[in-house]
Amino acid sequence: MISIVTPSYNSARYISATIQSVLQQSYSDWEMIVVDDCSADDSVQVVQSFSEQDPRIKLIRLSENSGAAVARNVAIKAARGRYISFLDSDDLWLPDKLETQLSFMNYNGVAFSYSGYNKIDENGQSLGSIGVPEKVNYDQLLKCCVIGCLTAMYDVHKLGKVYMPLIRKRQDLGLWLRLLKKIDYAYGIQQPLAEYRVRPGSISSKKSDAAAYTWRLYREVENLSLCKSSYYFSHYAVRGVLRTRFPFLARKLGVLD
Repeated sequence: MISIVTPSYNSARYISATIQSVLQQSYSDWEMIVVDDCSADDSVQVVQSFSEQDPRIKLIRLSENSGAAVARNVAIKAARGRYISFLDSDDLWLPDKLETQLSFMNYNGVAFSYSGYNKIDENGQSLGSIGVPEKVNYDQLLKCCVIGCLTAMYDVHKLGKVYMPLIRKRQDLGLWLRLLKKIDYAYGIQQPLAEYRVRPGSISSKKSDAAAYTWRLYREVENLSLCKSSYYFSHYAVRGVLRTRFPFLARKLGVLD
């Protein structure tokens, strides 16, 4: 079984579509664990309406607002599946996502995988696609996070349950790094299997904040020296500028993926 980790906070506008994208999966042996982080809108009622119809959809409500890292970790702890995957409450999966990824992992003996994905706006309009490298290791991931959270899946039987560091942002990168301390590589599927929704004002859209938390991750979570942190951050910053402002050049240089 595949356990799907979904943190939710004030996501009533989008979470129905997110859940529908899971219900439409060609692979059916899954559980979806939605952890509501004290939403003030109708998110809970929306999720409950689905869980009443399908017992594979489970709702956990936090008693106080705690952030995405805590919500995801609560879901990981509750997960019963051999595989753990991640889907935020405003993103979508394409119908063959789970089947394709599980087949890829089983056929190749992979413990940790990810895939390409499409970008969409608030209304679901296409904003292009993001490709991924065939594989990535710990050192490479420190330079540039090429793993989209909505595409990641890891094998609990091979790696155990691994949790996200309790930081406000970049906790997904922190988890990928923890996993890559256990194995040599994570492996990528080239085809897009998911759709990432870009929303103004979302946590991931604030590039300066993301940069600050990336630095904090290097220093406080990974405990890298100032010299090593500066080295990796320089790669992170240059790649970020190229990917954001000069995508054509970035693609030529091979850093857009």
